[in-house]
Amino acid sequence: MTYVEKNIASHDRLIFALDVATRAEALDWIDRLGEAVTFYKIGMELLTSGDYFAVLGDLAERGKKIFVDLKFFDVPATVASAVRGLTRYPVYFCTIHGNDGMMRAAAQVKGDIRLLAVTALTSLDQHDLDDLGFRCNAEQLVLSRAKAALAAGCDGVVSSGLEVPALRREVDHALITVCPGIRPIGNSDDQKRTLDVAQAFAAGADYIVVGRPIRQAEDPRAAALAMQKTIADTLACA
Repeated sequence: MTYVEKNIASHDRLIFALDVATRAEALDWIDRLGEAVTFYKIGMELLTSGDYFAVLGDLAERGKKIFVDLKFFDVPATVASAVRGLTRYPVYFCTIHGNDGMMRAAAQVKGDIRLLAVTALTSLDQHDLDDLGFRCNAEQLVLSRAKAALAAGCDGVVSSGLEVPALRREVDHALITVCPGIRPIGNSDDQKRTLDVAQAFAAGADYIVVGRPIRQAEDPRAAALAMQKTIADTLACA
C-alpha cells in the first residue's frame, strides 16, 4: 500500500510525555516548553498525585491537545465506563489494552475521543515476549492487534516505529499510528525497540511520543523545536 497522508498539523505530531509527579512540575514544563509543544500525554505517574484532572484542565485552558495514557485494562463493562467518563473532558487520545471485548465496548461509548489500542510496549523485546508466552515476534503481535483494533472500532494503535512499515503495508491507512520509544541513535535506557524522529516519520508514523530526550536535554525547549523542524523537514521530503 502507498501511505495516504492524514490531515494532521505538523506541530501537533510531537507529543510530549508529561511524566511528572505533581501539578507544579507539570505547569513548569508546560510554561518552559511554550509554543514548542502543542500536544501533551498525561499518564499514570501524575494520576497518583491527585492533580490529574486539574492538569488536564490546565492543558485545555492553554489550548493544548491532550492524550490520556492510562492503558485501561479490565472487564469490558468497566473499561467502557471509564472511557465514557472521560468523554466529559476535552480528551483527544485515550489508550486501552488491545483485548477484543474491551476494545469493542470502549468504541461504542468513546464519543469524540480517538481510541488507541496498546499493541506491544516498546520496553519489550523478543525475550520478554517469549517469557510472556507469545508464540510470535513483535511485528506479528502488533499486526494482529492493530487489525483487531480497527475492526473493533478503535481509531489507532500505540506501537514502536519499527512496526509501522508493516502496519502501512497490511492495515487500512485510516489507522492512526502513535509511536513512543523515540530515542537518539545509541540509546541505552529501558526502551528497547526504538527509532529516532526522522526514522519514525519516514516509516509512516502519524505521531511520536517523546519524554526523556526532551526532559533531559540541556535546553528542553530548543530540543523540542529541533524535533519539530525534523518532523516538518521529513514530511516535506516524503
